[in-house]
Amino acid sequence: MKKPSNNEPDIDQIEPTVSLVWLLIMALASVGGATVAILVLPGWIPGMSASILGEQPKVFWYLSRSSGFVAYILLWISMIMGVGITNKAAVIWPGLPSAIELHQFFTILGVFFAVFHALILMGDAYLKPTLVQILQPFAMIQYRPISVGLGQLAFYLWIVITVSFYIRRRITNKVWRLIHYFSYLMIAIALVHGLSAGTDSSFNWASYLYWGTSILLLVMTVYRVVNARMKVAAKRQRQSPPAI
Repeated sequence: MKKPSNNEPDIDQIEPTVSLVWLLIMALASVGGATVAILVLPGWIPGMSASILGEQPKVFWYLSRSSGFVAYILLWISMIMGVGITNKAAVIWPGLPSAIELHQFFTILGVFFAVFHALILMGDAYLKPTLVQILQPFAMIQYRPISVGLGQLAFYLWIVITVSFYIRRRITNKVWRLIHYFSYLMIAIALVHGLSAGTDSSFNWASYLYWGTSILLLVMTVYRVVNARMKVAAKRQRQSPPAI
């Protein structure tokens, strides 16, 4: 195996950016934050009581929508960093080691914003989803079950990709690459989920956010593919025997 240079870290040997202990702490913080918000907000912020407990509940819906946007942006940043690693654009900025760490960190952080995004809906007095409906894809029959179900599927793909950071040394390169190819499917499903389930999708700023991030990711991916093919073609040309 090629020994990495000082500027090219051995990805196989890089430890996860977030330790298992901190992963557990972040998970507890995400679940605990949603639980506290559901139980405590009405008492701590009396002015919100009418919105939380009234006929037109909004607070938990707002919290879910805002955390959903944060989760999507974190996912997108993670994808940009991942593509930058593979096409070597990250060498220019912020550097391969930093890009690898940021790629992992934003992936993991985004998972827990997605957890909060889903769990906080249990406080919504209009939807009143159960924990089973939150966890089971396409079980949310109260509101756009297909759109919500796609978001749930994207979340579980996200979990698989996150787990892969912790089992990297136990799986083959082929399996590793296959898992991370699914990240494109994940963000595509998340995009459809946001556009079809999000009530903010009709606003210009949300459309600009979704399509702007998608186009930039697509451009970087196309550059990655073209660059890889050019390198393969150049290598074959060097290896081919000279014409007589």
